[in-house]
Amino acid sequence: MTVEPLEFDLAAALAQQPRRRLTAMAEAGAVVEDSYRVLAKAGTNVVAQCLAHQGTFYELDHYPKGDVYDAEFHAQYYYHAHRAGSGEHGHFHTFLRARAMPPQVRPVPYRGQAKRPTGSDALAHLVAISMNRPGFPIGLFTTNRWVTDETYYAAGDVIEMLDRFRIDHTFPCLAVNRWISAMVELFRPQIEALVRARDETMGQWARAHPDRDVYEDRDLEIASIVGIDANRQIAAVRAALEPARAPA
Repeated sequence: MTVEPLEFDLAAALAQQPRRRLTAMAEAGAVVEDSYRVLAKAGTNVVAQCLAHQGTFYELDHYPKGDVYDAEFHAQYYYHAHRAGSGEHGHFHTFLRARAMPPQVRPVPYRGQAKRPTGSDALAHLVAISMNRPGFPIGLFTTNRWVTDETYYAAGDVIEMLDRFRIDHTFPCLAVNRWISAMVELFRPQIEALVRARDETMGQWARAHPDRDVYEDRDLEIASIVGIDANRQIAAVRAALEPARAPA
């Protein structure tokens, strides 16, 4: 199944954000810009840093090898490629582990036969970030449970987890870790819309295919998707923070 890109009105979404959220998004935008600045000085980019010293780049393999995990914040990510014909070079998958999850969240009820990570091994996929060949983000998307072998949490619970995603160390590169942490904040409105759309897609699919395990159905891979432009997002956030001008 191919899902249609999400129709997202950025101006309307930003108009609904509280000022504290816009401020946080603006600060994240500054981190994204600074990450690009320091990487460009070294003639590299966020994707290249993840692939450096990793040998041949193979589809489906995780980069860097062993993933990137922050043992303090229990956040995790990796980069890989498996979407031939999508227009992307590859994408980052971002996760939060059980130890960092809000105490009240619970996995979506499941009566199927698949084995899911549970207890202290539970993890939630937050969002995937599509990258182009020059190493810049071009889209965000969510996936079905089987794609990342996550536990699977409802949209409201995933949204509560977004503030907790943080990679705060130097492997494989401090600039990349600062960038990916900031991206989750900078594009918070789109990510919230995507995980809600994901749940709608999953519900519609389950109703249309009552004889299948929706979470394991290989015919449903991408549950929601939207194109992004970091420069446009940063400029829009800054404009939304500008004080309203008094009429002449």
